[in-house]
This record gives sequence, structure tokens and C-alpha cells, in this order.
Amino acid sequence: MNDSDELLAAVQEIRDLVRLMAEPAIAERDQKLRTELKKIVGKSSAKSKSVHLMDGTRSQADIRRTTSINQGHLSTLVKKLGASSLLDGDGKKPKLAISIPANFFEGEDKNE
Repeated sequence: MNDSDELLAAVQEIRDLVRLMAEPAIAERDQKLRTELKKIVGKSSAKSKSVHLMDGTRSQADIRRTTSINQGHLSTLVKKLGASSLLDGDGKKPKLAISIPANFFEGEDKNE
């Protein structure tokens, strides 16, 4: 591992720690949008996995291949997210407009 790789790894670790510490403040700021996101996704694991892949680097086709979600369901999901201001961009390479933790869709029965 060279110096630039070590530096990059350290910066990524710091970024992850900052995100972890900032999560409560981000959750409070985005509460309305996060509630709407949970309402749209529901209890579907295919939809929740798809949402986690919406980082702007993958096309809808890439997301479908990775999650095996039905094409119509993904298209409808993207349209609903866009209509609720939860997506940035045009939806061809969907990017979630808010950040969510990896466990965002877990344990919903306990909170609802």
C-alpha cells in the first residue's frame, strides 16, 4: 500500500466516522423526507435494496440486475421518489436526495 492509498483509506475512515456522529442531526433535518421515503418503499426488501443503490452511478437497468426487482416496480418507485423530491437528477441514474444509513429500513415494526 503506497502513501496515497493509506491517505485515501484514512480520509474514508474519517468520513465514515463523521457520518456516524452526524446521523442524529441529519435524521432530524430530513425527518419529513425520510418518513415519505419509508411510506413509498413500504416493507419491500427489493425496493429498499434498490433505494440503497440509488447513488447516481447506476442506471435503472443496473439496479434491476443487482436487486432482481421487477422493471415496472422500479420505474414506479423512481417516479414516486421523484414526485416527492426524494431524487436528484432525471431518474435515468437515480440519486437519492437525502442520505440514509445502511440500516434505515430495518426494524420498522418496532417503531410503527
